Amino acid sequence: MDMSAAEVRRAALAQAPSSSSSPSSPAHPELNGSEILVRCLQAEGVRYLWGYPGGSVLYIYDALYKQNTIEHVLVRHEQAAVHAADGYARATGDVGVALVTSGPGVTNAVTGIATAYMDSIPMVIVTGQVPTPAIGLDAFQECDTVGITRPVVKHNFLVKDVRDLALTMKKAFHIARTGRPGPVVVDIPKDVSLKTAPFHYPETVEMRSYNPVRKGHGGQIRKAVQLLLQAKRPYIYTGGGVILGNASAELRRLTDLLGFPCTNTLMGLGAIPHSDPKFLGMLGMHGTYEANMTMQHCDVLLAVGARFDDRVIGNPKHFASVERKIIHIDIDPSSISKRVRVDVPIVGDVKEVLIELAAQIKEAQVHPDAGALSAWWNQIGEWRKRECLAYKHSTEVIKPQMVVEKLWQLTRERDTYITSDVGQHQMWAAQFYRFEEPRRWINSGGLGTMGVGLPYAMGIKLAKPDSDVFCITGEGSIQMCIQELSTCMQYKTPVKIVSLNNRYLGMVRQWQQLDYGGRYSHSYMDALPDFVKLAEAYGHVGIKVENPADVEPALREAIRLKDRTVFLDVRTDPTENVWPMVQAGKGISEMLLGSEEL
Repeated sequence: MDMSAAEVRRAALAQAPSSSSSPSSPAHPELNGSEILVRCLQAEGVRYLWGYPGGSVLYIYDALYKQNTIEHVLVRHEQAAVHAADGYARATGDVGVALVTSGPGVTNAVTGIATAYMDSIPMVIVTGQVPTPAIGLDAFQECDTVGITRPVVKHNFLVKDVRDLALTMKKAFHIARTGRPGPVVVDIPKDVSLKTAPFHYPETVEMRSYNPVRKGHGGQIRKAVQLLLQAKRPYIYTGGGVILGNASAELRRLTDLLGFPCTNTLMGLGAIPHSDPKFLGMLGMHGTYEANMTMQHCDVLLAVGARFDDRVIGNPKHFASVERKIIHIDIDPSSISKRVRVDVPIVGDVKEVLIELAAQIKEAQVHPDAGALSAWWNQIGEWRKRECLAYKHSTEVIKPQMVVEKLWQLTRERDTYITSDVGQHQMWAAQFYRFEEPRRWINSGGLGTMGVGLPYAMGIKLAKPDSDVFCITGEGSIQMCIQELSTCMQYKTPVKIVSLNNRYLGMVRQWQQLDYGGRYSHSYMDALPDFVKLAEAYGHVGIKVENPADVEPALREAIRLKDRTVFLDVRTDPTENVWPMVQAGKGISEMLLGSEEL
């Protein structure tokens, strides 16, 4: 039976030498920096490492060659190494780890690091660096890794002394997984990876300047309880923080206790089951009519692990035009009142705060106003009658929404993970795949990175080999990291790729149609490869789907071929747009529900 990373970590620590041992004793062996790095990763329970070798990390690769507990996955581009480790982290909750060489290895990895940073994903990225005497002298494959990555990491380190390496790695993992998670870069010069030092990996680490708050302020929680119980038009708005904080069960208990309507952001889907009648769907730019109208007209809003970003609330002045009381729970104090002024800020771990919040509500022995809540649900029911996600079915052209619905119907009883790239297909996946559990929907939210879908799927498939992993993508996005089809073959990660091929950069085309007078500047893909032959060239199965009647049989065939990577090139309606839509500068209740409203 495979052990989790936490179990591997505990086992390694149980076998570690005690801290009372002398540094010169056999308990603290003299190892070179590369061997120390590998031992640190083993102590942290790392099972998979995605990377690409180069001159500055060859000693590290030599150390990896001599061990057999960590599986290294050779990607075809450093960006994909970080994305795959990122996908692994999102699906498992463990820290994802990547290894790249100096110079272009680092710069290629920056997009993946920034993607993880924007979505608060726990990661450690080990980067090679030129030898310490050569730093700053424009050496071959040198770049200022610390300077380049500083804006897109939670923290970064340059290790100049091999004696500091073990403690630095302990700090890196601690910082990455605690508080508001995020990527941490550890830059290791080549000479540091060769020099030797006694190895001891500390069991714990303390940093005076880094002590994230976990327990919410009791007085603030009491204020929140009072507001929630007095609410006439309450709403619970949750984001990716609930997923990252493993707080879905606590959120579900709270919503059941209160009976309040609930919505998720794009990054929070699955925190509340789609089938729960209290769930109003995703909110925001392409959210449901009922979710957005409820957000705009509620009188008490409980925001949990969300950040009121521009794609959720639209124009902040429009959002502020309606008076409401806002309770905001977040692990990161800098996220509170950043874009929207809140009335009751609660800084703390969302799981612990939700547990305390529910306990105080039970103790209060006061119930929300049943009459007001019933009237509020009646109003929400009227908004739901708009059926904002309805679309015109066709027997002549393939509607992308139908493809996602069919996929959901065929996989709803299976343990399935869905990754996506960025664009129209991402929104259709979010709208029409009905997520019941957390960590099953893996996509790039904050940075909106094209090309993540396939590497995400690879990382998840290694972590969850018995689960179905589908990548919903577009013909534009898939070409960003399509070389990773080679990695899928080498490491036997049989993922399923559903490319909604509309021959356009679809979301760009949609915006050009609506806001740029139909001037489709460089959004038409007029030199596409034969994706079936391309998939076959990499050793996989390729299937072209051109008729609506063939969609379900093709999806069934992909599922049946459980040990093969399958690429479905699904030729969809090139004129289809994502509705509803909130245009730039508009408020979230100022929605277009279809082309007839233009």
